[in-house]
Amino acid sequence: MGIVVNVLSGLRPAAGGMLVALAVQGGAVAADAEVPAAPRPPAFTYVDPNTWEVTLSGTIQAIPRYPGAADYTVVGYPGIDIRRVGEPRRFSAPDDNFSFTVYDSDNFRAGATVRYVPGRYYGDDRRHLFGFRDARIAFEPGLFVEVYPVPAVRLRGEIRQGVYGHHGTVGTVAADYLLPVDRWLFSVGPRFNIGDASFARTYFGVSPVEAAINGHVMPYNPGSFYSAGLLAAVTYHQSEAWSYTTFGGYSRILGASGESPLVDRPYGNPNQFTLGLRIDYTFRTKPLL
Repeated sequence: MGIVVNVLSGLRPAAGGMLVALAVQGGAVAADAEVPAAPRPPAFTYVDPNTWEVTLSGTIQAIPRYPGAADYTVVGYPGIDIRRVGEPRRFSAPDDNFSFTVYDSDNFRAGATVRYVPGRYYGDDRRHLFGFRDARIAFEPGLFVEVYPVPAVRLRGEIRQGVYGHHGTVGTVAADYLLPVDRWLFSVGPRFNIGDASFARTYFGVSPVEAAINGHVMPYNPGSFYSAGLLAAVTYHQSEAWSYTTFGGYSRILGASGESPLVDRPYGNPNQFTLGLRIDYTFRTKPLL
């Protein structure tokens, strides 16, 4: 049995929040894991089936302040991964959402997932966001599937539904090519995100009232959301206890949402970047009970 808890924090009070995702599964860990092809530090010399492996992690990254924003904010969040000794660790990309695996095999995995979306608030940019309604932080629970057509390629798809902040339907399709080299693991792959009209209007729409109050933009009603990009990561396993991952990503907002005045300067930018670092520390412990 494995348990994964990730907590997202570090945002300002208006646009921040905390997310705790608890993933429990049998036979494999739902997040922060490696595929069999990934390099793994030498095994611990002593193996006790009643012992747990615990990985504590800390991540810091720069992300757009809200979807379509031109400026950035730095967020940090801790994580914990608990699994029985000897259980394999699957690969998890730094931008994977929090997951709960209900089925796991050698080349297929499926379960539940949830994503957190930062909100857009007047206080983020009082000059340019004057007159626009706030787009609250959002949570998107849904389902995911992962397929490994070959050990070096991971395909992941998600379908999610907004339940707070927005009530649209969104999806993500991602692919990662994995290249292990000694203690290093290199990964790179494309990212595609889609959303319906409800999601697009929340973050990229401009109502007639908002346009009139702001005085510098025209009303706009996007019928969909679409973005495409790329994510790359490099992990170095210093020892059986310590590993370090650096990652960077780029995404461009396209289609109807990409033509919104809210992603034109000075209001926003269709080019969205992420950059981050994660540090993992692994140790062994006996259960308390």
